[in-house]
Amino acid sequence: MGQIIFLRHGQAKNNVDKILAGRTEGVPLTETGISQAQHAAELLTHMKIGAIYSSPIQRAKHTAEIVGEKNSIDVTIDDRLIELDMGKFTGKSYSEIISERGNVFEKFYNGDLEIAHNGVETFDQVKKRVKSIVDHVIEKHEDQNVVLVTHMDPIKAMISTVVDLSPQNLFSLIIANASLNLFRESNKTFSLSAINLMHPSRFDQNY
Repeated sequence: MGQIIFLRHGQAKNNVDKILAGRTEGVPLTETGISQAQHAAELLTHMKIGAIYSSPIQRAKHTAEIVGEKNSIDVTIDDRLIELDMGKFTGKSYSEIISERGNVFEKFYNGDLEIAHNGVETFDQVKKRVKSIVDHVIEKHEDQNVVLVTHMDPIKAMISTVVDLSPQNLFSLIIANASLNLFRESNKTFSLSAINLMHPSRFDQNY
């Protein structure tokens, strides 16, 4: 039985600026983010990785390439790991969007119609595409450890398929940049092995 390892991309410019970048092109990793990805890559050398899949978005793809180089594995790009389509919220700061519309993040996890009406991908849609890629890699890489490099909400989507969390709890759950989140599968049943696994020096991360 292998493990599915979800890796959030390293710190990117939008994380520092607290902007909803969504699928906007040209949002790179920061120097800190590159260093975080290198630490994650080193951790993964001890886990006998069989394959690496990545979101096509630059910050995730760069993280995956760092991991792939360190582990001598080519990266496969898969759109099912992509960041949310933020619709009309794209480019807005966290403070701006909350000031205008209240806590849209909780509304997103709650399936509020306001989210879809603004062109934002719904949480249910994210859960379906994430489950699809997970099912794919389980079938293709049986008994191997597979890394999926993606973004915060696709990881939360996977967690929510295993653990019953309220919208408030999902909002409060922060998936740290370049952290590992481990799932085991047996007979199509998943268990959660770890959340936010990373180097101990990074447990004070705030975004």
